[in-house]
Amino acid sequence: MRHSKLVGKSIHEATKHSYLSVQLNPNYVDGSTQPCAFKVYPRFYRRVKLDENNSIHNFIKLTSCITFDKIYKDGPYQLRVNPSAGALYPTEVYVQIRGVDGFIDGVYHVEVANNCLTLIYELSDDGLEGYFIQNNRIVGFIFLVSCVYYRSSWKYQDRSIRYCFLDSGHHLGAIAASAYLHEKNIELIFDFDKLSLNADLGFENKEFISSCVIAGEVQETFSRRLRLSVPFVCGTDYFEVNQFVEDAYKATSMQPSHQHKLDHPKFNFHRDRFLENVWNRRSIRRFQGKSITQDIYWRIWEDVNQPIPTKNLEEIEIYSVVHHVEGMIPGIYNGRNLIQAGDFREKTGYLCVNQALAKDCAVTLFFVSDYENYQTALELAGFIGQRVYLFSNYWGIDCSGIGAFYDDETQDFLQTAKDVLYVMAIGK
Repeated sequence: MRHSKLVGKSIHEATKHSYLSVQLNPNYVDGSTQPCAFKVYPRFYRRVKLDENNSIHNFIKLTSCITFDKIYKDGPYQLRVNPSAGALYPTEVYVQIRGVDGFIDGVYHVEVANNCLTLIYELSDDGLEGYFIQNNRIVGFIFLVSCVYYRSSWKYQDRSIRYCFLDSGHHLGAIAASAYLHEKNIELIFDFDKLSLNADLGFENKEFISSCVIAGEVQETFSRRLRLSVPFVCGTDYFEVNQFVEDAYKATSMQPSHQHKLDHPKFNFHRDRFLENVWNRRSIRRFQGKSITQDIYWRIWEDVNQPIPTKNLEEIEIYSVVHHVEGMIPGIYNGRNLIQAGDFREKTGYLCVNQALAKDCAVTLFFVSDYENYQTALELAGFIGQRVYLFSNYWGIDCSGIGAFYDDETQDFLQTAKDVLYVMAIGK
């Protein structure tokens, strides 16, 4: 087993849930102490308000925006295009724009709270390209997804490293959805010099880059790394160090992922309907135990399993536990193959820390992987999870992600040696 796999395995082992661990550490938090979920640069930075009637503005806006205000007993929650574990939203998005009419060439922060772009760095002969491609420039857009990890570790402690990476993957999926709507090809990049880029972007130890998306044309022109460091701005109103999270991020950032030939998906959604779907995507909180049709289930399955546009590809295998799909025998499936027939509703509910979502849905999906790079694998699991959300909702099926489950018992239930990274529930 390679060293990179051992690093990921050790992090996975250290953050496992079991029936006993959950009982001993129920992890209650005081909601009034939640750190701020929006990063805002100082008021004197130059800003561009995002106009929905401008195609380029709308492309950027749909990668990271508020879609709904919801009131709970302890206050308002602003839901976004990307789901997040516990609605804590640790991810931020930055975008380098080069050679695009109406924009100064520079690196911008997508300021979700105020629906604008904040110019944090003006380009000269430098740029983000120097951190991940040699002797080339991108005319167009380079998106960076980052994590302000304390927003998640405040509640989920060490296990938050998983949620930061899964949430990053969901955010990549939101960027991919906007790219599809605006007919732009993209490439996801996971293997690059993240640690140097963090330092140059002024993140200190309080924020870290997880991944990159290119949406533009390649020019054979040298671009050096950022010539100046960006001033530090904290993404929360207060901060507490979690050394495990910081060490786990650094260790997984220095390991290579599996390499793969770049391949692009070919979707055929009605774009106006898909746009409406992006705006209306929600995490369902309750299922009714009703059936879905086999035709819709396999449509979702086929599109979810289309190619992921990246050369850094960790394979994510999906086990389906079918409860209520018309014409399908209830049981555990690997793809279209029935592994074990049976009614496993109570079992899946128990495995997901007694959450009714996993019991009352039509299908419970388990994402597993035998990865080289743990960080990349979790992000890809989140990316596929965003597809499950959007494609399910497109066909009128509800969805919810589940990050909490009893790791070893779930692995035994599926009879797999691969690590279980994520669970999703779909149904009505």
